[in-house]
Amino acid sequence: MKPLSIDDSRRLFYKRVFAADSGCPNEFEQVSNDILKKCGGVPLAIITIASALASGQVVKPKSEWDILLQSLGSGLTEDKSLEEMRRILSFSYYDLPYHLRTCLLYLCIYPEDSVIDRDRLIWKWVAEGFVHQGNQGTSLFLLGLNYFNQLINRSMIQPIHDDIGQVCSCRVHDMVLDLICNLSHEAKFVNLLDGTGNIMSSQSNVRRLSLHNKNEDHQAKPLRNFTVISRVRSITIFPPAINIMPALSRFEVLRVLDLSDCKLWESGSLQLILKDVAHLIHLRYLGLAHTGIRELPAEIGNLQFLEVLDLGFNFCVRALPSTFCNLRRLIYLNFYLCKVVTAGVLQNLTSIEVLRGILVSLDIVAQELGKIAMLRQLEICLKDDSLALYECFVESLRNLHHIESLIISSYSKETSFELMDLLGEQWVPPGHLRKFGSHVPTQLSALRGWIDRDPSHLSNLSALILDSVKEVQQEDMKIIGGLLSLRRLVIKSTHQTERLIVVSAYGFRCMVDFCFDCGSAAQIMFEPGALPSVEAIEFSLSVGVAKEDGNVDFDFGLQGNMLSLRRSVSVGFYFGGARVVEAKEAEAAVRHALHAHPNQPEIKISVNPPFAEGIEEWMSRPNEAKSSYACSGLDFGRNAPSSLIYSARR
Repeated sequence: MKPLSIDDSRRLFYKRVFAADSGCPNEFEQVSNDILKKCGGVPLAIITIASALASGQVVKPKSEWDILLQSLGSGLTEDKSLEEMRRILSFSYYDLPYHLRTCLLYLCIYPEDSVIDRDRLIWKWVAEGFVHQGNQGTSLFLLGLNYFNQLINRSMIQPIHDDIGQVCSCRVHDMVLDLICNLSHEAKFVNLLDGTGNIMSSQSNVRRLSLHNKNEDHQAKPLRNFTVISRVRSITIFPPAINIMPALSRFEVLRVLDLSDCKLWESGSLQLILKDVAHLIHLRYLGLAHTGIRELPAEIGNLQFLEVLDLGFNFCVRALPSTFCNLRRLIYLNFYLCKVVTAGVLQNLTSIEVLRGILVSLDIVAQELGKIAMLRQLEICLKDDSLALYECFVESLRNLHHIESLIISSYSKETSFELMDLLGEQWVPPGHLRKFGSHVPTQLSALRGWIDRDPSHLSNLSALILDSVKEVQQEDMKIIGGLLSLRRLVIKSTHQTERLIVVSAYGFRCMVDFCFDCGSAAQIMFEPGALPSVEAIEFSLSVGVAKEDGNVDFDFGLQGNMLSLRRSVSVGFYFGGARVVEAKEAEAAVRHALHAHPNQPEIKISVNPPFAEGIEEWMSRPNEAKSSYACSGLDFGRNAPSSLIYSARR
């Protein structure tokens, strides 16, 4: 990569240090030029130095700029570029507050080029004791999130954004990783072992271990120095390094154990590993996501200091042992549709902030949710289609004043009671609600009620997922389009009567991911200027309705519109009484409009039923059979992007 020109270097530096339009004050002009010469046009050096000089959006006094300049060497010349780059990064590192240095050093546990999940990292910081309590009652996770954002602002880590532009993970630049690995080694902060012959020194003060196995074909050598291992407080294992892990019973004071993504079922000693885990009485963090475990031993209740338990993507774990109620310090609990077997479990877990994947079938368990006052994120599946269960759940929901993310689903596919009506009458969302998803039959009247009562209650809502809406009217689209923070919308209408839905140019100004399935009874039209920020759209429409309503050219407002589209366009056609030739004309018209788009987004078009199936045979089917052609494949998991995959389910 060629170095930046002096003009480009100056623009990059000024943009990071000073306000956007203010330019460089005269007193900083000369020292800025001198610093830029030291940076040699290397973007990482420029951004890192600039971030240190504008810490917390406040420009440091000129005297500190002069000190920084004097601390740098001769600059990034060809013969000293690596040495000088390290000097620049070292300056930025030592400019960090002590608690941020510790959090940054911890990132050396990850292999080079790793994508580091933001939330998992912060929870590990919490369990390691790196996040210090501020005001009483302040969430440790939210404090850790502030640490994470400060490291991004200082350009020490590189943010990675999800499909709607929100930071979900990060990377560490190779040069920064090299620096923190060296600093960690000097400070004996973390021991990195790869199983290729590394043996821990008995003289090392080992507190944290990170196990990698860089060569899967290499015959790994298990760790043997158990005298030193007994002092280890934290261990993170990256697959396939599970093969070099010693018996967990050797770790006497372990606080953090992360086995996420390790294939424990292949090790042949899965139950033995879990038995050993259950006796690590000092454990604060236990990461078992995607490890293939099938059940939790009753001894899990011995972990009375446990704060974080991640069981995500373990599909076979269906039950919690009764001893689970002993884990009173749990802050984070994530599992996949795990059934709470006995009443009384949740009411003891009063410190939980994140509760994902809970399956509730008893009224009393739904009531216990209301006692978890600090809950911020809740993903719940209601098993029984009973009014009593819903009423208990809504009553509990009214006590959860800190809720930021709420996902509700139903275990039964035949759910008939419409929970949203109950919610609309008895619950008003808090102003800090960021994500709401309902996978139960829904009336949009509740949403209208919330907004009519106080629009500010949904002012921070960035994701709205309603995949079983009875009907969408034009007024509903106008109201939803007025939500100023909304970036992702997923709506599936099941009993659509309004034949034309227009997406106006006056709403959805921040929308990035738009998904609307109006079934086989309507068409959708995008006004010029609609969805100005959208990057991916997914929608369905009826060819027959379009034809009957005079849209003979099948113009849905796609051509010359939505100039931010860059990822994908997914369109599902329903015949709706049309002929095969008309459906093919509609498909050709949509393809023609999209092929002209300057960003060339990926185009996904499907037809229900597929053209290969005769339309006469299709029209002769009973209505129930026709309805089996539905929108499938929607995945509303925490990090999954919305997607429509139209297929025929025979």
